[in-house]
Amino acid sequence: MRFMPASLGHTTSLPALVLQQAERIGSRPAIRWKEHGWWRDLSWEGLAERMLAVAVALLAEGIQPGDRIGLWSENRPEWLLADLGIMAAGGVCVPAHAPLPTKQVLAQFEHAEVRLVFVSNAASAEAIADWARQTHPPRKIVCFSESPSRFAERWSALVSRGWQQRSRFFSPLAQRIADLSHNTLATIMYTSGTTGQCKGVMLTHGNLLSNALAMLESVNLGPHTVVLSWLPYSHIYGRLVDYYLSLAGGFLLVLAESVENIVDDLRQVQPTSFAAVPRVYEKILAACRDPDPARQRCRLRSVFGERIERLNSGGAPLPRAVAEAYWDAGLPLLQGYGLTETSPVISFNRLEQNRIGTVGQALPGVEIRIAEDGEILVRGPNVTPGYWRNPEATQQALADGWFHTGDLGFLDADGFLTITGRKKDLLVLSNGKKVVPTELESLLAGSPHIEQAVVSGDGRSYLTALIVPREATLLQLAQQYQLTDLPREQLLLHPTVLQFFREELDRLLMHQPSWEQIRKFVLLPEPFRLEADELTVSLKIRRQFVLEKYRHLLDRLYSESDRATHTQADAEASLGCAPRLD
Repeated sequence: MRFMPASLGHTTSLPALVLQQAERIGSRPAIRWKEHGWWRDLSWEGLAERMLAVAVALLAEGIQPGDRIGLWSENRPEWLLADLGIMAAGGVCVPAHAPLPTKQVLAQFEHAEVRLVFVSNAASAEAIADWARQTHPPRKIVCFSESPSRFAERWSALVSRGWQQRSRFFSPLAQRIADLSHNTLATIMYTSGTTGQCKGVMLTHGNLLSNALAMLESVNLGPHTVVLSWLPYSHIYGRLVDYYLSLAGGFLLVLAESVENIVDDLRQVQPTSFAAVPRVYEKILAACRDPDPARQRCRLRSVFGERIERLNSGGAPLPRAVAEAYWDAGLPLLQGYGLTETSPVISFNRLEQNRIGTVGQALPGVEIRIAEDGEILVRGPNVTPGYWRNPEATQQALADGWFHTGDLGFLDADGFLTITGRKKDLLVLSNGKKVVPTELESLLAGSPHIEQAVVSGDGRSYLTALIVPREATLLQLAQQYQLTDLPREQLLLHPTVLQFFREELDRLLMHQPSWEQIRKFVLLPEPFRLEADELTVSLKIRRQFVLEKYRHLLDRLYSESDRATHTQADAEASLGCAPRLD
């Protein structure tokens, strides 16, 4: 039975939602996190009280409705309380991704004209202190950590001041919350996406609430639901699917320590629901691989515990082979689709209706249409009103009353959506053949021997690829062929290693047409990384950035195209690549 109290359907804002849940289920735990090695709980009543204390403190600071407030931190309880307190005060939360360089964070905060900034620690406070002082008026910094910083006020002091002044600001705060409506701006989320163009996506309380409540209406989740959450709340996927959905459903939200400790957290928490990006599921599957299928299924199931009911995948394409391996192990891995501009969920697979390879059916209230050129268009209450201080981009994205996603896809007769690639990523070979590189990259990433892949070839006569081999495969090849003494760079150039991956590519693409074969490739020594700007925060590969970064290697793959096959092989081996001999 669907679990959503009827009263929540009339909720006008996220702070009002928290107050309703506190009144309804006040003593139950709302948030759980680990502190100094021990798990701690905060009840729904405690969550509401602390939200109001933060909001009062912000009112005392002079924050006005519509003021933007920055939030630069990793996931932690204070992040949730700051977010809710900002919105309860009528402010607009502007979160920045914790791993971003200071320069990028400041560019976002400057563009949003933030009035105050919450940061995680003293180092972050010091990193933005000069900027905060030099702005007019100067920006105040509040630090979550108790470590001293002469540039910031401690979080505990701000919250304490809020507690002390609650009676003074009770009426003004009550009015602020009452004035919040579906059309009130709740957050501005900056997204660079895979193209690298940074835009501030505006999302209202109505956008976020409609998405959370429609999700709640569509899935079989009850009050027993325990959500283990590690996805960064500075990204819309984790913020909605873990955090706001838990608020709407009255679920227990458990904050993971980190992605590095996720397997241990899964063992301790034993969640019923877990969401991640495909790369996490790929890594767990790689760690559980076993020649014996029954043993592999057992190992995979043991990672997620006995209580797990569903696994959600989003943020990037899920390779079919990965999804099939999880379902074969009795683990329902459900793929969905969305963007920051759509709050984010557009469509997703349900337990009762799942088709591997698709991103499911539309969320209730969301319309999907396929344009003549194959672009996916979306309309619904979850769609952004536009981009902050960017009317040109807003007009272009929301043309004709539909949001233009920039993604290509198609709907089947039952309304299941399949994503085929990015409109801007479409490759056109010199013979006129069109190739959707993300489809091929998904096939390659499904290999147990390939960690990441980027396909290139726009305007060329054939396709090439950047391949990141899995570490376990390289180790196995080195041991099998007595190459353990070779440095990594020389191992990747060895003919035996190149031939192994040549055969693997041919196997993976054997059912693709001739123009979609990878003629040549390069083996890269290191995976693409977020810190190197090669990945987005949802761990999608920034294709254009990566292609430009490795342009010199890719160009060399085409420089030998007129030579004889054996000459090609010699030259390509020296580059760490191998030709397709056909």
